[in-house]
Amino acid sequence: MITVIKADCGAGRGGRLLRILDRALEGAAFEEADAADFCGVRNGRVLFCVALSAGGPGEGYRRIMEHLVLHPDCMEGSCGGILVDGPGELFTKQVGRELAFFANQAGMDLPGKPMVEATGSLYNFRTQAKLQGVDVEEAYCLSAARLVRRLEEFRLPGPAGGGKPRILAIHASSRKTSNTLLLWQMIRERIGSRGELEEISLRNGTVVDCRGCSFQACLHFGEQADCFYGGVMVEKVYPAILRADEIMLICPNYNDAVSANINAFFNRLTALFRKNFEDFSRKRVYGLVVSGYSGGDIVAEQILDAMCLNKNFPVPGHGILTETANDPRSILKCPGIDGRADRVAARMLK
Repeated sequence: MITVIKADCGAGRGGRLLRILDRALEGAAFEEADAADFCGVRNGRVLFCVALSAGGPGEGYRRIMEHLVLHPDCMEGSCGGILVDGPGELFTKQVGRELAFFANQAGMDLPGKPMVEATGSLYNFRTQAKLQGVDVEEAYCLSAARLVRRLEEFRLPGPAGGGKPRILAIHASSRKTSNTLLLWQMIRERIGSRGELEEISLRNGTVVDCRGCSFQACLHFGEQADCFYGGVMVEKVYPAILRADEIMLICPNYNDAVSANINAFFNRLTALFRKNFEDFSRKRVYGLVVSGYSGGDIVAEQILDAMCLNKNFPVPGHGILTETANDPRSILKCPGIDGRADRVAARMLK
């Protein structure tokens, strides 16, 4: 049973979204709820449906967000997806990834590609429409229907073969100064021999960023688990990702963004993704974000956007831990940090 939560689908807006939703839900078992009554959904399957105005999200969306932030376990045990529809070209991606992050922070598991967004022109569906031989609205409808099926079928993946989880940690930080890497060390010690751990550093400019090969060229190299630009991504990172059950991204906040090498890592995954779309859906992604001042949510949303919304990796509930620590090793003085490290390790071993 899917709980469909509608936000701001009234007062003259949301007509297209409701029309698409009716078709996408055909044959599915579902119940409807309004955002005004939202108080979380535990151990269920949830589809958030948000209709935007030209000025952005409305009161229903704000009601959902407030409850998620104030009740950080209200989605425990649930999995969910997001459908966002807007009358213009702005806000759909911003609202969708923000909602994905805060629902995940409240305990909601996210399957790979858990969001369908529709801009006013539906221009963002042009490529899908062309590939499927349909018009843009039909491509939108088909995407929404696939999201519903994904929610019905989703189960959070465990280790291949049921043994110890194979965990890959990726970073681009200095061990002497990085609070984020020190936080990972705390978690790694708690995992110990109960997981098979592998760590790859992307420091010192070793990752050449994607330079935009043609689709055909990228597909050709991806079919061989390769990339035109080679280097550490092909030699170490691609094979490690294919081996891993879980991927931990260690991402300090650099000017309210991930570091250049981590961003290049996101971009260079495209070649591998083209052939391993389904394989990625069987690998959990986690993240650690430490900010010197503020903005951890912005960086966490980048991780979700790149790895889950775009590259099809699922993210377990509470999958990204954000902390604030500035001076070297000051992460160790954050109140309650030991308990939070314990919980991350336990989730990765669950």
